[in-house]
Amino acid sequence: MTEVPVVIIGAGPTGLTAATLLAQYGIESLVLDRWETIYPQPRAVHLDDEVCRILGRLGLSAEFSAISWRCNGLRLLDRDMRVLAEFRRDAAHGRHGYPEASMFEQPELEALLRSGLKRHRAATMRGGAEVTALAPEAGGVRVAFTDPAGRPDSVLARYVLGCDGANSLTRTSIGAVMRDLGFTQRWLVVDIRTDAELGAWEGVHQVCDPARAATYMRVGENRYRWEFQLTDGETADTYREPAALLPLIKPWTGETPSDQLEIVRVAEYTFRAQVADRWRDRRVFLLGDAAHLTPPFIGQGMGAGMRDAMNLAWKLAGVLDGTLAETVLGSYEAERKPHTTTMIRIAKLMGTVMTEGGEFGDLLRRVAAPRLHHVPGLRKRVLDTETPALHRSALVARPPLWHPLAGRLCPNAPVDGDRRLDDVTAGRFAVISTAEPSPAQRADIEQRGAVLVVARPGTSLHRWLRRGFARAAVVRPDGTVHSAGRDLAALCAAIPPYRAVPSVS
Repeated sequence: MTEVPVVIIGAGPTGLTAATLLAQYGIESLVLDRWETIYPQPRAVHLDDEVCRILGRLGLSAEFSAISWRCNGLRLLDRDMRVLAEFRRDAAHGRHGYPEASMFEQPELEALLRSGLKRHRAATMRGGAEVTALAPEAGGVRVAFTDPAGRPDSVLARYVLGCDGANSLTRTSIGAVMRDLGFTQRWLVVDIRTDAELGAWEGVHQVCDPARAATYMRVGENRYRWEFQLTDGETADTYREPAALLPLIKPWTGETPSDQLEIVRVAEYTFRAQVADRWRDRRVFLLGDAAHLTPPFIGQGMGAGMRDAMNLAWKLAGVLDGTLAETVLGSYEAERKPHTTTMIRIAKLMGTVMTEGGEFGDLLRRVAAPRLHHVPGLRKRVLDTETPALHRSALVARPPLWHPLAGRLCPNAPVDGDRRLDDVTAGRFAVISTAEPSPAQRADIEQRGAVLVVARPGTSLHRWLRRGFARAAVVRPDGTVHSAGRDLAALCAAIPPYRAVPSVS
C-alpha cells in the first residue's frame, strides 16, 4: 500500500472509532500503531450515554452491554466515610437509549473495537509500526514508519489523523503545543479483581478529604477501581506492597481476606488539564489525548476522543467523495475545541470542589453538601449527561442571538416500534418535522440525500421540538442539530448535499 485516503496514527479507542466510521462510509484507511497487541492495563473506566451512542453507530452496543457495568450515581463522603450527599440514577436508560453511566475495562473495549474494525474491508491495521516522521507532499502527507523488524517504510495519505496520545508525534510534527488550564494533581490508581462481594453502594464514591481525597467505583462483575490523591513525597512505589496498600482500600473491602484480593495494577498518574493551541495543519488533524487532556472527575477523557472521531469522520467522508467542500473541515476544531475546553473546565471545577480547600474547604463541604438536595434542579444538573452545544460553524447554523437546539445533540428517541432515530437516519442528514412536508419539500429532502422523520404529536421528538420552540430541525450524520426553526421550506433549503451513505458491516 503506497497511497491511502486516510492514515490514522494510533489504535486506541479514538483511532479505532475513526477508522470504523470511515470504513462504514467506504473510505479506506490505514491504522498504524506502535504496539502489536492491545495494551493490557486498565485505564479509562467510564462512558456516558452520548458516547455509548457512538458505540451504537459502530454496531457494538450489544457487545459493549455484555462487558459493561451500570453505575447508579454519585455519593459524596467525608473523611469518616459518612454520606454527605447522594445523587442516584433511577432510569436504566437515558434519552439516547443507553445507560447514562457505564463502567468497563479499557482492554476489553479495545478488543471489541478491533473486532468490529475487522468487519470492514476498507480498514487496514498494522501493529508494531512506529511512525517516525510526517512530511507534506503534493496532494497529501508522507507518513514514514518502521515495521516490527525495524525496516523503514512509508505511505502517502491524503489526510492524517493523529490519535497518538499525550506524547503525540503528530502534535510535535505540526508545531502545536499544549496550553495548560491550571490543574495538576498526582494520584494513585489501584485496580483490584475479586470474586468476593464487597457490598458497597453501586455508584461512584467520592471521598472529600483534604488530607487524602479518594474515589471508588465498581467497574465490572469482579473488578474495582480506587484513586487516591498522593501527598508530597509519596509515589506509587510507596503502595506496591499489600501491607501498605490494603489499609487504603479497607473502608470498602472490610473483612475480605487479603488473599481474595488480586492486585491488578498500582500506578501513579498526574491528572492534567491541557488543550492543544491548534488541532490542524492543512491535511493533518489531532484527535483524543493528542489534542486535549482532562482530569477524570467527570469521566470524559476517553469519551472526548471518541467524540472527536465522530465529529470529523463523516465530514472527511463527505469531502473525500466530493459531496462537501474541503473548507468544512475547518468546522472540526471550531466545534470540538470549545466543547472540549468547557468539559475540561467542568472536570477541573469538580476536582477542585471535591479535593481542595484544606480544612476550611472540608468544613464548607460538611455544611453545604447535606443541603444540596434542597437546591431546585441540582440533582438533575449533577446527573445530566447532556453536554454543551457546539459553537456556530459552517455546519452549525446557530443564530447570533439564541436558539436552544442548534449545535445540540438530537435525542436518539424511539421512532418506529423498537427502532430509534439513529437506526432510521443511519449516518445521513435528517429532517425532523412536526408537520407533513409538501411533495415538493419531500422531493427536495430526498434530492439532498437526507432522511425525513415526521414527529407525531405525543412522541419524544415532537416534545423535543416544541421545547426548542421549533417545528422542524435538520440533524447532521453525527446526531448534532445543524439548524432548527419554524420555516420548513427554509430548513430544507439549508440541508448540505451529502451523498455518503454508510453501512453497518
